[in-house]
Amino acid sequence: MSFSDFHGNADTVRRLRDMLARERFPHAVILSGARGAGKYTLALMLTQALNCLAPPETDGLPDFCGRCANCTRIAQSSDLDARFAEAVEAREGLRETDKKETRLFVQTHPDVLIIPPDPPQMMIKVDQVRRVIETIYYRPSEGRERVYIFTDSAFMKEAANSLLKILEEPPDFATIFLLSENPGELLPTIRSRAMSFSLCALSSEEIEKYLAEYRPEGKTAQRALVARLCEGALGRAQTFDVDAYVAARGSAIAILKSALSGGEHTELFKITESYRPGAEGREKTEQLLRSLYSVLRDLMFLGSGAPELIQNTDINGELNRLAEAADFAWISMAADRLADVERGMRRNLLRSLSLDSFGLALEKAR
Repeated sequence: MSFSDFHGNADTVRRLRDMLARERFPHAVILSGARGAGKYTLALMLTQALNCLAPPETDGLPDFCGRCANCTRIAQSSDLDARFAEAVEAREGLRETDKKETRLFVQTHPDVLIIPPDPPQMMIKVDQVRRVIETIYYRPSEGRERVYIFTDSAFMKEAANSLLKILEEPPDFATIFLLSENPGELLPTIRSRAMSFSLCALSSEEIEKYLAEYRPEGKTAQRALVARLCEGALGRAQTFDVDAYVAARGSAIAILKSALSGGEHTELFKITESYRPGAEGREKTEQLLRSLYSVLRDLMFLGSGAPELIQNTDINGELNRLAEAADFAWISMAADRLADVERGMRRNLLRSLSLDSFGLALEKAR
């Protein structure tokens, strides 16, 4: 692995590597971009470059070897979902009293700490930031730089204020990465003390070309659909489960149909009842919400006379029929109600009940 394996945003990557070359790398970096844009991958690559024991040069700029002890240990964190699941499982195995006081971290190298949002609220909590405060002023033991990667910008208020204290007086040998889909979630005072870089979306053509080369087993029509649905985020395209999406989209369309037609709710309740508590239920619900947003956006494009922008090109007929029954005000209201469901999930509300309420609210708005 090297920086050459990072696809897209070449100018941004070059700017970051140039700062490494001049030894002017900032103590705090905000990497923003859509989910799957490569923020975490790039942060890990930069972490390896900061701590590589035998750093090579490519194109006249610093790189990382990918083979030394530091590079390989840091790379063990590359599958964040797997490491996160292991951390959750380890916490579940603790006594109840210990479980409540334990926060989630991912650490495969003594000088690199990854801080994911802590469930069930899925926010960065103050105890996680306190762990950073406790360790950041100790010099690195095996690398040149202590690195902390916050994988989300959803901070609880006290956690954000605690992080600000670190950014005001950072040690010379530590770097903090803040990854965010929406940097506006971060306090303005935090943003002012960090250097921001945005990872732009790739074109559908670029992603389709990548899939044809690295995932040739997929059908051409599926690759085209994934390229449009991933919204320029290569990471999403690499792991996109077409079958799961199509299943969730079927439920989304059934919910919208039920709301637009009114009357019998049997089909609606049958669908929402399948969205149960637990990690699996959460993932299934998140997939449903993403597909609902995608369908609603396509309906907006059809209503505004821009059919070339729709993502779900394989169900044009179905979308056109829904668009005939839905006006702009209804679609806008549906998006607002969908945001309410997302907020309810953060508060751990009953998912099936939230979806029932969503469908019935849309029906009343007709």
